[in-house]
Amino acid sequence: MKTTLKTDLTVADICEGFEFDKAENKGLFGWSGRLTIQPEYQRNYLYADANMETAVIDSILRGYPIGLLYFNRVGGRYEVLDGQQRITSLGRYIKNLFPIKDEGGHQQYYKSLAKNLQDLILQTPLTIYICEGTEDEIKAWFKTINIAGIALNAQEISNSVYSGSFVTLAKAEYSNSQNYRQTMWRSYVRGNLQRQEILQVALSWVVKSSEREAIDDYMSRHRHDDNIDELKNYFDGVIHWVETTFPEVYDEMCGLEWGRLYETYHGNSYDAAELKAEIEKLYEDDAVTDKRGIFEYVLGGGTEPKLLHVRFFEESVKKSAYARQKKIAEQIGKSNCPLCAQGGGRNAKKIWKYSEMDADHVEAWSRGGASTADNCQMLCKVHNRAKGNF
Repeated sequence: MKTTLKTDLTVADICEGFEFDKAENKGLFGWSGRLTIQPEYQRNYLYADANMETAVIDSILRGYPIGLLYFNRVGGRYEVLDGQQRITSLGRYIKNLFPIKDEGGHQQYYKSLAKNLQDLILQTPLTIYICEGTEDEIKAWFKTINIAGIALNAQEISNSVYSGSFVTLAKAEYSNSQNYRQTMWRSYVRGNLQRQEILQVALSWVVKSSEREAIDDYMSRHRHDDNIDELKNYFDGVIHWVETTFPEVYDEMCGLEWGRLYETYHGNSYDAAELKAEIEKLYEDDAVTDKRGIFEYVLGGGTEPKLLHVRFFEESVKKSAYARQKKIAEQIGKSNCPLCAQGGGRNAKKIWKYSEMDADHVEAWSRGGASTADNCQMLCKVHNRAKGNF
């Protein structure tokens, strides 16, 4: 890859003709239209979210360097290879899209700055390396960079490596804050639109895997597709299934592995009203400590209580039950494990140590038994494990 140092361009030159797309939250063009500020393989604008854009302007006003910029030459035009966050911040400020605070703590938009400060910003020279190379060389280099301390995440890297029509369309659907459909997704999918996290979820669903290799393989195969129909239809199908299966939305639904749950359970028939009643019952049960597990629990027919992280008996309750059973057992000459006492084996009269016993629900938790003192009995570990069913 060939690089050429260029030091004769100023902030005014680069920001001439600057355009910013509010819908997609990205800088588009600069340098009188010759510079594409955010190629498709670049991430969306992050500095506004990270409160860093004001630091760029403050650095300029204080005479601090803002670092090297790298442009990629593509024919007679250029793309920002490294520096799009800083350039976008400069352009946004000059366009009066955000203020900074002066030394007195007062907000100052560009248009309200003193003329000498406006000129200081515009006349600041920039240090730019112009890079020329093949697409593979440019993108291999891009993968290694870290922009202003905000490291590229896995999906942003994949977007750069497999940039093309598919990524363009996918980002327009899943990384666009103006997409009205995102309000529907937000109940079920957690992630930062700007960091491509919703797109990553959608891809993981359609490939039925969260492994990066599987996602990258899919992106590679579809890189030049002129539609994202498969991705979109699958994602929408999962969301529709969740909505119809669980008409009422609960906070704990957001971020669950709905793609996996859809693949596992969407072939089953459910009564939404019955599921709702069971969910509400479990929400009211203080023994259920993981409300997020409720949804998979009811989808699976209530056969996996471990999903709920059911809280068992308090230590004081177990010790009280043990003392009570031991006292009675010694009085009648039977084992303090009720099930051992019922049998005629060698343990029928054995007094088990506390450490050799486990607490058990007399009436199984899965059948409505509460984790209370009057529903607690101590069983030897062998019988408790054999009894099961909570």
